[in-house]
Amino acid sequence: MSGGAPAGRGWLVNALVTVVLWGVWGAFSGLSPQRGFPETLVYVVWALTMVPPALVVLKQAGWQLDRSRRAIGYGLAVGLLGAGGQMLLFYAVARGPAYLIFPIISLSPVVTIALSFLLMGERTGRLGAFGILLALLALPTFDFAPGAGGAGASGAWLLPAVAVMLCWGVQAYFMKAANHVTSAESIFVYMTLSGLALAPVAWAMTDWGTGGGRPINWGLDGPGLAAAIQLLNAIGALTLVFAFRYGKAIIVAPLANAGAPLATALISLAVLHVVPGPLKTLGIVLALTASLLLAIEPDAADPGAEGEPAPAAI
Repeated sequence: MSGGAPAGRGWLVNALVTVVLWGVWGAFSGLSPQRGFPETLVYVVWALTMVPPALVVLKQAGWQLDRSRRAIGYGLAVGLLGAGGQMLLFYAVARGPAYLIFPIISLSPVVTIALSFLLMGERTGRLGAFGILLALLALPTFDFAPGAGGAGASGAWLLPAVAVMLCWGVQAYFMKAANHVTSAESIFVYMTLSGLALAPVAWAMTDWGTGGGRPINWGLDGPGLAAAIQLLNAIGALTLVFAFRYGKAIIVAPLANAGAPLATALISLAVLHVVPGPLKTLGIVLALTASLLLAIEPDAADPGAEGEPAPAAI
């Protein structure tokens, strides 16, 4: 579908839903690990929570799954880049400081913007360009916490952190490119299958406490709480696919990646009474301004529309 109305503004609705859902998810995603349910098992639960929304959209599509080679290739690329990045993130945070890792990862929209600019010819106006700049400036501030710990005994975390940034940046580009060749429903189903395929890897990476570690919480506030929280992430991923379908990646990527941490910060402030420091306050202001600019930026013709260049095939 091209970028005209009403679908032209449909990207904004879907992007804002993603921002809200991921904002709530971000505010509460740490509860399960804090209560003794490992992050690797949280991944397994997340992969399973992708199934219900996948079935819902597949039913809405008349159970028609695009089985063409291009659809499968794009769908699996999107899914494996996202899930593979999550696996690398487990490796990185086990070897380095989160306060350095997450600001690096948060710059993934730079990769998306560069690829969308060069390969899909996406452009935006002055308001959009300024909004993108502010979003990129805001992103690292949400996770940067100077003095939160040492940088680790080695740089073993750096390459995995950069790899996660590249994975998620390229994933967002492919998510947009895939929407030119197949349905959003098929993309999400293949994303779900990719996430499930890597679930055994996360299961194998789990510390089961056999060496004297913390026992795993199998109670309702363990996997049950994780499922409720991760379902927000799964539905947000679905609306993000539709946001990329209707909108330009050069706009959607920075809006979602800046807006979600903004929502998380505001929810943490209002519900959890977490008062941000000066740097995060600056990030909130930058992200809010960026989100407003990106939201009001007039839609241009979608690069996938007639007469404009199509994305390169994988």
